[in-house]
Amino acid sequence: MNNFILCCGSTADLSAEHLEKRNISYIPFHFFLDEKEYSDDLGKTIPYHDFYKAMADGAMTRTSQINATDYEKYFTPLLKEGNDILYVSLSSGISGSYNSALIAQKSLLEKFPERKLIVIDSLGASSGYGLLMDMLADLRDEGKSIEEVADFAEQHKLEVNHWFFSTDLTFYVRGGRISKAMGWFGTILKICPLLNMDNEGRLIPRRKVRTKAKVILETVKTMEEYTKDGNNYNGKCFISHSACFEDADAVRSLVEERFPALKGKVKIFDIGTTIGSHTGPGTVALFFMGKKRID
Repeated sequence: MNNFILCCGSTADLSAEHLEKRNISYIPFHFFLDEKEYSDDLGKTIPYHDFYKAMADGAMTRTSQINATDYEKYFTPLLKEGNDILYVSLSSGISGSYNSALIAQKSLLEKFPERKLIVIDSLGASSGYGLLMDMLADLRDEGKSIEEVADFAEQHKLEVNHWFFSTDLTFYVRGGRISKAMGWFGTILKICPLLNMDNEGRLIPRRKVRTKAKVILETVKTMEEYTKDGNNYNGKCFISHSACFEDADAVRSLVEERFPALKGKVKIFDIGTTIGSHTGPGTVALFFMGKKRID
């Protein structure tokens, strides 16, 4: 197996168990809950249920991106040990952490010129970012070089489709993802907006669907529309959710029913505390490989 470390941010929203199993390293983001700072350590310090309950009860949250110093502290021991590193970052469309990683990369390669430190912008988030990491781990385990794995990430990252909906618009309004007017009307009319991530890694509202039952169906219908092979899709599929497992499981059941050739069962993960600080409870996201994002 090639001697390089595959690394991501905690915002890839894969479980600690999954990351360990796939031998993927992660660097934690940080978040504040009622002005107390915590590490986004995949639910170890604060269980996800407790975190989302606190949000629902009115706790204020904000996040702190990984800065260049954080990256240097994390990567330096790994480089000293003689490891090359492929780091894939959270989308630059929603975070400045990618630029911070580039600053750290420049500094570290001057200190360790014999080592390789490749930094890639995933243009993805949550378990869509995680799905890309999982595929890169497959390639690494097949014996691909760090350059080959990095090239695959660059060539295919925009094929990772992100589609998600929320039944609670409170935190999308607070974060400016949707307008106050849309949030008010959405709540009154029981509208669950269907959003996706565009080719610049930004979150974009795409459709307005009334009622949770209909938006679940619409989300899976959208997968049928955007997979390259329609219902014959034979790739992986991940789902993430913020304290609404039953809704996520309903999406999973429909996907497995309509896509019998899937590569394995659909995996469901929690939306972590960094991404969840912006979505709040009630969000379900569906990720799969499909048509390239062009807008």
